Amino acid sequence: MHDESLRSAYQHVCAASTCDCGISRRDWLRIAALSGAAASPLLRAGDAAAQTSKGDDVPVRIGYLPITDATPLLVAHSRQLFEAEGLRTEKPRMFRTWAQLIEAFVAGQVNVVHLLSPSTMFVRYGSKFGAKVVAWNHMNGSALAVAKHIQSVKDLGGQQVAIPFWYSIHNVVLQQLLRANGLKAVSRPRQSGLAADEVNLLVLPPAEMVSALASKAVAGYIVAEPFVAAAEVSGVGKVLRFVGDVWQNHACCLLTLAERDIVERPEWAQRVTNAMVKAQLWTRNNQLDTAKLLASSGEGRYTPHGLPVLSKVLVATEMAQYQRDGVIHHPAWNQRRIDFQPYPYASYTEALVKALQTTQLEGNVDFLHQLDPGFVAKDLVDERFVKKALQQVGGLKAFGHAESFTRKEVIAV
Repeated sequence: MHDESLRSAYQHVCAASTCDCGISRRDWLRIAALSGAAASPLLRAGDAAAQTSKGDDVPVRIGYLPITDATPLLVAHSRQLFEAEGLRTEKPRMFRTWAQLIEAFVAGQVNVVHLLSPSTMFVRYGSKFGAKVVAWNHMNGSALAVAKHIQSVKDLGGQQVAIPFWYSIHNVVLQQLLRANGLKAVSRPRQSGLAADEVNLLVLPPAEMVSALASKAVAGYIVAEPFVAAAEVSGVGKVLRFVGDVWQNHACCLLTLAERDIVERPEWAQRVTNAMVKAQLWTRNNQLDTAKLLASSGEGRYTPHGLPVLSKVLVATEMAQYQRDGVIHHPAWNQRRIDFQPYPYASYTEALVKALQTTQLEGNVDFLHQLDPGFVAKDLVDERFVKKALQQVGGLKAFGHAESFTRKEVIAV
């Protein structure tokens, strides 16, 4: 497809769906302002919204970005799994940016969201809003896409590479890959000169990444699906590495609730988590039906993506070819392109805190360097609800995992 045609097509999709899915510098400043006095009006609005409904009668108000990370939320809504738990639901609200989603969450406009795993730490400890992780939303589901002439990570030296957000597993893993290959991540205006061992990180909305790669504005990008699959389907790029092939079975997005809802409505939080766990299990066993449900041609029209792109991610039929092509470095891990498992392992949270403390980020990061990994694993995450929900579906073994709530993190660049 011609570059300009591709750009127009993606701009059309973005406009039609009101989805940018990423975060601009202006959005980042909006998120960074969500602390102290600046956050007070939103916090007061959130408290007021929380008080309008009592007990378990509060409706489920989902906020999401149309990426495959949101799959369990949308499956649970489409299949009326919340209603099966005795809850009322409203139509899920699709947001353009992470900033808008976080603002709506803090203000109580939505109360069930998926947030990037590092972002949950920023919201709780940087913005000082009572966000609580109750489960993982999914595993893996991201990749590094590059122009077709790029053959290795080292070839990214002196190039521009896009990320969706500073506080993302994408930024963390990309910088791990760069360091392992003798490259340094920098953050400079796009016109700045770069040394041969420097890689300039640019924050771009995922919906702009495919066209940016096609127009050679960037040499690659790392992002949640299906925007990597979109580059493959459109023929403008290829997968260089899967993020899950670097950090085994990592969590990208997490099911996040407001602490006030958990304290005031613990049974409501339990029912929400029950529905999400059942949605994840159904998704694992009904991959093609899930792609159809999420597609722009589906009844719910939850995302602007076509079925071929979503199927490439969810149906997971091509992993053997990626292995033959050398894209997969750890075939023994035997992973799906995206997978679903709800338990929030403490080891992952601890490892993520440590990784963030050595990752280049923008904004005030003083709070991050004061965090104790063990404390965060216990304070940020409330595992009570997901443990009970797992008992209803046969435990972790129903998801193909060992029946243990501990594991060892494996990171192999």
